[in-house]
Amino acid sequence: MMDLKKTVLGIELGSTRIKAVLIDEKHLPIAQGDYEWENQLVNGIWTYSMDAVHTGLQTCFYNLKADVKAKFGTELTTVGAIGVSAMMHGYLPFDKDGNQLAEFRTWRNTITGEAAEKLTALFGFNIPQRWSIAHLYQAILNGEEHVKDIAFLTTLAGYIHWRLTGEKVMGVGEASGMFPIDSEKLDYDEGMVQKFLALAGVDLRAILPKVLPAGVPAGRLSAAGAAFLDPSGALLPGIPVAPCEGDAGTGMTATNSVRVRTGNVSAGTSDFAMIVTEKPLGVHREIDMVTTPDGAPVAMVHCNNCTSDINAWVNLFAEYSELMGSPVNKGELFTRLFQKALEGDADCGGLMSFNYFSGEGVTDLDEGRPVFARMPNASFTLANFMRTHLLSALATLKIGLDILTQAEQVPIDKLYGHGGFFKTPGVGQRMLSAAVGAPVSVMETAGEGGPYGMALLGAYMLWKDEGETLADYLDNKVFANAEASTLMADASDVNGFSVFLDRYRKALAVEKKATEVL
Repeated sequence: MMDLKKTVLGIELGSTRIKAVLIDEKHLPIAQGDYEWENQLVNGIWTYSMDAVHTGLQTCFYNLKADVKAKFGTELTTVGAIGVSAMMHGYLPFDKDGNQLAEFRTWRNTITGEAAEKLTALFGFNIPQRWSIAHLYQAILNGEEHVKDIAFLTTLAGYIHWRLTGEKVMGVGEASGMFPIDSEKLDYDEGMVQKFLALAGVDLRAILPKVLPAGVPAGRLSAAGAAFLDPSGALLPGIPVAPCEGDAGTGMTATNSVRVRTGNVSAGTSDFAMIVTEKPLGVHREIDMVTTPDGAPVAMVHCNNCTSDINAWVNLFAEYSELMGSPVNKGELFTRLFQKALEGDADCGGLMSFNYFSGEGVTDLDEGRPVFARMPNASFTLANFMRTHLLSALATLKIGLDILTQAEQVPIDKLYGHGGFFKTPGVGQRMLSAAVGAPVSVMETAGEGGPYGMALLGAYMLWKDEGETLADYLDNKVFANAEASTLMADASDVNGFSVFLDRYRKALAVEKKATEVL
């Protein structure tokens, strides 16, 4: 028999999958559930409908319950704690009665350029287009009617937390993607709050969620919240709920990268590198300053596009196999194609691709067009084709990281990788190492990613010792005996990526032209 009170549930609403992970007292995943979904481009805006959010969350939890039942023969009626995470940033405004005022505008949108530029100049602090404050100010600049009725502005994670607990709060890491944070006070930067009030006449403290650091209770599962998550009625209310976090914070937690001078790369639909710094950095359009779940400053290089183009090509290969009467398992196909990339030329043999499904702030593109191109004399093999797409998925990230390491002299001694890009052992890891020229480690839990990190944050809230920091908790209680593999790409891989990236930079004009003519 399992003691449900000695488990913690982490849920993350990612770009292509909603996933729930249940961990035990040893911080090991023991059950999971998931639900696949995808964003839609509706009237020029990347969004998910709230119906899809609700259905996906409930189906994910239903699948988790089924997994617990199959493995342990028991009904999942309670847990020790719950934590919810989701894609950072975006825009979800509500009126005083809780009515949604505009479609959910996700991180993927690049429609707030004017607002982001003006706020960056006003604050002396980089405000990326996907941040909630940029979306709010752009709506004000656009004269959108709903702005005057906003009583609560939140993110997807903040919305789910609100539905589960009734509390309008969020973790400091998630809040740092809404509005700049003062890491000393663990709250929104007051000087910038006042500057925005003078600029736009909006008191942000009246409409933004309250900020909480990791480890602080953020409410309990209400009766309405329990019924929302589990419409069957089996889930009991009263469960403690941790501060909700964004996928950046859960990624840092899942890879034990919350201590100063540690770093990680999350690579899935989007990819981003997080380096915990000793102090805030200068203003760079390509680099965000966010925080760890306990409030330390983090330099973040965020790219909107990573694996979507790879997924599209793999789907095409799967369709071809089915046409030929030999259907393949999609997971096995991904594995074999990733492994095939290792046989390719280090510089991809004259092939080039841009994986831009959407705009990309690092390379200053407001829209994206997936493009594949090759020289007439290129070595057009399957191995080079796959390697090209893997390197393309990391190229924009590398451009941003170069600013961090060269202009700001931030050292990268080692990175931890997690997310779908690293599921095939040794492949994504080797490509990232070639990109950054440093060792890359992948933990055995890397495939669990964000929901596992959110579960760990719930465990920290529930089981930490008095005065124990998040970094110490992770070091001593979670990862002390964790299995991890570390890989350093060889010199030919590093040089090959450098050659590829030089061609990539020069060919960016092709991608820009594609957005104009296609």
